[in-house]
Amino acid sequence: MPDLPVRTSDEPLAPEAYRYIATHAWWMGTFYDEEGDCHAHLSEHLLQQWTPAAQDADWLLDRVVTGRVTWLAGSAERAADSGFDLADHWPVGRFRAPFGDFYADLNETAPRRPSGDWATPTPAFVALLPRDPAALRARLEEDAPPGRTYTGPFRSAVDALRSCMLPADLRAALYAALLQLPEVAFVDEVKDLDGNLCHALVHDLGPTRTELLVDPVDGQYAGERDTLRRASPCGLVEGTVIAETSVRTAVVPSIGAPPGF
Repeated sequence: MPDLPVRTSDEPLAPEAYRYIATHAWWMGTFYDEEGDCHAHLSEHLLQQWTPAAQDADWLLDRVVTGRVTWLAGSAERAADSGFDLADHWPVGRFRAPFGDFYADLNETAPRRPSGDWATPTPAFVALLPRDPAALRARLEEDAPPGRTYTGPFRSAVDALRSCMLPADLRAALYAALLQLPEVAFVDEVKDLDGNLCHALVHDLGPTRTELLVDPVDGQYAGERDTLRRASPCGLVEGTVIAETSVRTAVVPSIGAPPGF
């Protein structure tokens, strides 16, 4: 593998241990009033997740919507007058289920084992992925052909990295594969929304500019930032940040255990 600007390493994950993932996010939501006008907002989310080394064991998700909102288009007053309620848009609370199927109870279904793909990378799926960057790029392009608006090789790779469960050798190969794409550039120092310095792989194509943030210490996924490359039909101008996350991870000994940072 060629010399890369991203270094990857793993903290050992014992069979009974959990990967703790803390996500601080501002995500966009839209609401249309009776007159058809669009009201777009960013709302703040705090998520804590415990992912087991054994995927069929219970997973735990603690999800909070803080109530902090920034309005990007329209107004809070007009949206409220039309019945907008932030609590209607996001399930909150503590959810526990095997396979990470957290909302099975809400949907009145049994938790399901994921089939294994880029969006839900199971250990079996991960084990079969090539570690050669050229072969991995070819696999990404085969599974998610480039040129589509909201899919493609970069998006599939980010989906998998977001699980924070990809081993160091695969993360290194993925970063090398993504840097082979003509629309992806490496930026050495970028600050996430909490002010932490990260590397970034920047995908600058289509309706949004996406920054894949990477921890400079171990090459772990560290968040994302999506910025509009052109004005949107909802009245948002070019350069508007429509999603932003900061992610930190740690290995903990049991479900629900606090991290060491």
